[in-house]
Amino acid sequence: MRLILLGFVLLSGIVAAQETPYEVAPDVQPPYYRVRYVGSTQPNELRFSVRYTIWIPPGVKRLRGLVVHQHGCGEGSCKSGLTGAFDLHWQALAKKHDCALLAAAYEQPQSEDCQLWCDPRNGSDRAFQQSLSDLGTASGHPELATVPWALWGHSGGGVWAGMMTIMHPHRVAATWLRSGVPLLEPVENRPSAKPISLPREPIGVPMMLNLGTKEGVSVTDGRFAGVWPKVRALFVAMRDQGTPIGVAVDPRTGHECGNQRYLAIRWFDECLAVRLPDTPDGKMSTITGQDVWLAPLRSDSAVPEAEFTGDIATSVWLPSENIAIAWSQYVRDTNVEDSTPPPAPTEVVATDGQVTWNATADLESGISHFVILRDGRPVGTVPTQQANRFGRPVFQGLQYSDTPLQPLVQMEFTDQRKTITEPDDNQYEVVSVNTVGLESPPTQAEAKITRDDS
Repeated sequence: MRLILLGFVLLSGIVAAQETPYEVAPDVQPPYYRVRYVGSTQPNELRFSVRYTIWIPPGVKRLRGLVVHQHGCGEGSCKSGLTGAFDLHWQALAKKHDCALLAAAYEQPQSEDCQLWCDPRNGSDRAFQQSLSDLGTASGHPELATVPWALWGHSGGGVWAGMMTIMHPHRVAATWLRSGVPLLEPVENRPSAKPISLPREPIGVPMMLNLGTKEGVSVTDGRFAGVWPKVRALFVAMRDQGTPIGVAVDPRTGHECGNQRYLAIRWFDECLAVRLPDTPDGKMSTITGQDVWLAPLRSDSAVPEAEFTGDIATSVWLPSENIAIAWSQYVRDTNVEDSTPPPAPTEVVATDGQVTWNATADLESGISHFVILRDGRPVGTVPTQQANRFGRPVFQGLQYSDTPLQPLVQMEFTDQRKTITEPDDNQYEVVSVNTVGLESPPTQAEAKITRDDS
C-alpha cells in the first residue's frame, strides 16, 4: 500500500481523493498522530480511503495496549470517526492502562456498501494492522504493532470489531459491540454480508453485546428490528461454547449509542486491569471464576458464579461484582451511579480575564462542564449550555457514533464581566463537574498580567 503522512500522513492506493465530509478533521500535533491510506481497486485490498488517528498518553514510556473506537456505516458515522481519538473520557481509560487510543474514519460514500470496510476480510484488517506499524514509527512507539487490542464498535463497527475478535482472538483483550455483530448465517438479498464461522474452541476474549431496546427487543418492527435476533444468535452460539460473553440491553434507546459509555468504559477498565500483561513478552491473563458474576439473559440481577443456579450456557457473563452492580443499573434505566468526584483541573492560567486549563476526565462519569470562579464566585461555565441529544450532556458533545462534535470545544474562558478599570489581581479558579453532577476541588489559576498601563 502507498501511504500519506498527515502530520505525519501516509497515502496508499489509486482512488481519487474523497471530498467533504471527510476533508474537515481536527489538526494533529503530538501526542496525536494520523495516517491516511488511499483506497485501492486491487482485489482483496481496501476500496475506501481511510484515516487512522491515534492519541498517545503523554509521558508513557512503553504502551501496554491499544483501545480502538470504531464508528458505524454511512457518511455521517464515518465522518464522526475523525474525532474519536480526541475523546477525553476514552482517553482517561487508555491513560490509566498505558494504552493508546485509536479511531478510524473510513471515507465511505453514502451510496456505497459498508461491507467493503466493516468486513475485515475486504482489506480493512490489513490496513488497520499497517496503520499500527506506521503510527508506531511516527510516534516512537514501535510496540504498537504487537500490543493487545481493546475493541469497541458501533453498528458496522461492531461487525468489524466482532469479526476481528473471531479472526485474531490472541490479540484481543476485550470487545464491546454496540448494535452490530458478526453474521453467523447468510442474509437474504444481501450477498455482500458474508457470514463467518466460529472456531471450534471457545474464544477466551471477554465480550459484551450491547443494543437498544428499540432494536428488536421491545420494538419488533422498523429498520433496526433485526439487530436483536442477530445479537441473540451470536450470544447463544458463543456462550454455549464457553466464551465469556454478556448482553446489556439499553432500555431507553434504539440504534444511537445513548449512555452506554458509562458502562462500557468501566467494563473495559475491569477487563484490562486483569488481562493486559505486565511485561512485553507476557501473555494476557484470564479472568478467574472467583471474580465472575452471572445473570439470566434479559434479567437485571446478577449473582456470583458459585451461587448461580440457572443455565450457564445462556447466562450473561460479567467480570466482577462492581461491573455486575453497574450492569444492573444500566439495564434498568442507564443511570449508572458514581460516588467519586472528578480529578481537579491542571495547568490553570489566567491572563487579563482569559482563563485556560487542562483536565483529565472522570473515568466513571466523564466531564459535563467546568465552572469558572472569580474571587470565589461563579462567573461562567464552559460550555455555556450542556447538550447531548443522545444521552447525558457532556463537555465535548457527542455524535451518533459516540464521538466528540466538531469543532472541538476548547478549555478556555473569557471573563466578559471584567472591565478595563478593574484591578488585575482577581483570583480565578476552575472546577470540573462530571456527568452525575459531582464537582472536583477548585484549582487556583496562575495569574499572568500582560496589560501595559504605562
